Amino acid sequence: MSALAEAPPQPLSRRALYQDVAERLRQQIFDRELEPGSWIDEMKLCAEYGISRTPMREALKVLAVEGLVTMKLRRGAYVTEMSRDDVAQVFHLMALLESDAAGEVAARATAAERQELRALHERLEKQARQRDAFFVTNEQFHMKLLDVAGNRWRAQIVADLRKVMKLNRHHSLFKRGRLADSLAEHRALMAAIDAGDAVLATRLMKAHFDNGLEAAA
Repeated sequence: MSALAEAPPQPLSRRALYQDVAERLRQQIFDRELEPGSWIDEMKLCAEYGISRTPMREALKVLAVEGLVTMKLRRGAYVTEMSRDDVAQVFHLMALLESDAAGEVAARATAAERQELRALHERLEKQARQRDAFFVTNEQFHMKLLDVAGNRWRAQIVADLRKVMKLNRHHSLFKRGRLADSLAEHRALMAAIDAGDAVLATRLMKAHFDNGLEAAA
């Protein structure tokens, strides 16, 4: 038997350090500890994290691909700042992708899948006065709808777009009355899905994003 055949199986490698660094940076950006437009002090963060510059640089590359960080030649890394045009473009893409998914879900979701969506919607109804909790459940509802629709590439694109949208200083749900309006739109969408009306579900999801963009302007 060859030496290669006799070699014991190698243990699975642990999550790379730069991935943990990227997640920590990502959360600091979402929590506004690192503000949009601000310069990222790599040396300071390396000292704070207790790491070398290599995993920090690799983490920043990951966040740059996601659109959360902008790399500027000879100036370093900055937290991406969203312009009004950026916000409009992201809303446009999300409206196209998620309205298409909503129509597919209304047309062919199973009873169990509809119930999962309904459960998330019912949680939203209970969180109407809890903005932070509403944000989390709202995203879970949208991502679950994409999961039920079944196109993993679409789901990945939307997940990345939703990360970028967290950079927007004027989140649509911050506008007075928008949270209640959003909930009413979800309620109508859920009714269309339950009724199996793909055309209406598509139209309602598109309107949901159009209204969100207007509130975020």
